[in-house]
Amino acid sequence: MIKNKHILEELDNQFILGKGRLSYDEALRLFEAMWIEAKNMGIVPLKDPMEGIDVDIRIARILNSCSKTSSRR
Repeated sequence: MIKNKHILEELDNQFILGKGRLSYDEALRLFEAMWIEAKNMGIVPLKDPMEGIDVDIRIARILNSCSKTSSRR
């Protein structure tokens, strides 16, 4: 849930205007805030990080084969 909508809108506007380069400190603060939010939502850490890996591998194989065949044309 977004608590400060105006802050998010300002961030979006800065990126749209090309001011989107973040300093290391800003990027780290943003990452930490998103990590804490994900932890509070119960998304991370994953209970089983390998869950669904077979599907990911299958999709990666399909996408990789498509990109190889399309580049040969």
